[in-house]
Amino acid sequence: MKLSSVIFSFGTFASVSAFAPLHPGSRHVAITANQRNNNVNNNRHVKFNKPIISTASPSSSCLSVASYGTNMNMNMNMNSISLEEWTQRDVYGMEEWATNYGVQKYDGVELFTSDGEDWQLISNGYVPAGTSVLFVPADIVLSSDGVVAEFGGSLEAAENALVAMDQGTARRLPLFRLMVKILAEYEKGEESPWFPWLNSLPRRFYNGVSMTDACFECLPPYAAILSMNERNTYSRFVNAIRKGFVPLNPETINDDGVVKWAYNVALTRFHEIWEPSRQKLIAPMADMFNHNTNPNVEITVDPQGNFLVNTIADVQPGSPLTISLGDPTNPTPLFAQYGFLYDDCKTIFCKAIHLEQQIQDLGYDFKDLLFQTETGEIAPQVWDIFLYKILQDNDQNAADQFYVACKTNDEDTKQQYHDYYFQYTLQDLKNHVYSILGEVDQLTMKAQSYDLETHPRVPVIVAHNNLVRDTFSMTQQLLEAMG
Repeated sequence: MKLSSVIFSFGTFASVSAFAPLHPGSRHVAITANQRNNNVNNNRHVKFNKPIISTASPSSSCLSVASYGTNMNMNMNMNSISLEEWTQRDVYGMEEWATNYGVQKYDGVELFTSDGEDWQLISNGYVPAGTSVLFVPADIVLSSDGVVAEFGGSLEAAENALVAMDQGTARRLPLFRLMVKILAEYEKGEESPWFPWLNSLPRRFYNGVSMTDACFECLPPYAAILSMNERNTYSRFVNAIRKGFVPLNPETINDDGVVKWAYNVALTRFHEIWEPSRQKLIAPMADMFNHNTNPNVEITVDPQGNFLVNTIADVQPGSPLTISLGDPTNPTPLFAQYGFLYDDCKTIFCKAIHLEQQIQDLGYDFKDLLFQTETGEIAPQVWDIFLYKILQDNDQNAADQFYVACKTNDEDTKQQYHDYYFQYTLQDLKNHVYSILGEVDQLTMKAQSYDLETHPRVPVIVAHNNLVRDTFSMTQQLLEAMG
């Protein structure tokens, strides 16, 4: 694997105690001549601006927005954070800034990209399990609780408006807070202490929120539902922000491209903790880990809010450092939230959305209802929900008995029902698989008819649909062999 030509060389450290934040000038960083220092002075620690705290009522908050916006207009005119989708990410500028604020990496850990768009952290040397590979000080971590302290009553008013639209958004308030913070820092441009980090972020996203209506028309039902749920949440967030409670410039909050970018940054880069309170946090540099089904590093947050990253498996030279972003058994939620499919996906959901009530009745989850991507093998729970539906439609007494057997783990009784009704269940499963295969082929053909210039997310949609098609084709062969 070809490594980046710019290598940051720090002293090797292998314990958490070695991660004491250092003065920015105490380490040397090799930077190419054409890289900007992004307003970071190597000989001093740049102080963060004091937070703007508002406890105003909604009506007076609007006045606060106007006066705040006057200052922001000046900043926005000099805002050099271009959100054009193909803007080059200044990742090395972010690394210099992070180093100056006390971020420390294990010797040989570096940033790497193969295409200039997707960046990740890799190890250039062997790293044994149990090694501390990254420290990010709390000073540069964005926290949802910190946003509450910064914006006070104005944020509370916006959150009340949001929850009034949809009670379900209450559980997503930490994400809303991070979105607000990102918008506030974006407005400050180069005056934001987080400017180098903001300028290093991706501009183009491939997840459900970023897809056009035409893209949605090319997704199978399950992927479309998950993506649309995320898109609906985004729309409610934007509506709440545009109520005018939070002191953000109207030019910012009315720019669809800016608010969508801020939402996607928050959605795809947070780390969640539950103690001492539930929070979503974003730690610059620690947000550069990619996903893997079998991750080799783990992120922890200490009581002071510092991010500590340790290896949980041996890492070979040239290997990416990876974390787990979600359930490895079901790639579609990751596709909807992050906009990617991972190479080592072993299972996918059986796509039986029409049996959602039966899934809930039997106490199953989508992650239980799987097809193996390498063999097409069907999880036992899939047979259960199809049989349960057949029984409900034809013999409610038998359905009740089968329900009890499932709930009490009475495998003998369950097997008796499966044996007796096997041909009916088999036929229903065949019909389902045939239907999905036909639908996916049509959706893929439609996606491939789009112009990539106007629909750049088509390749990831096609990749998702091909994964479904290939897996279901193997399942079809297994079912045909059964009778």
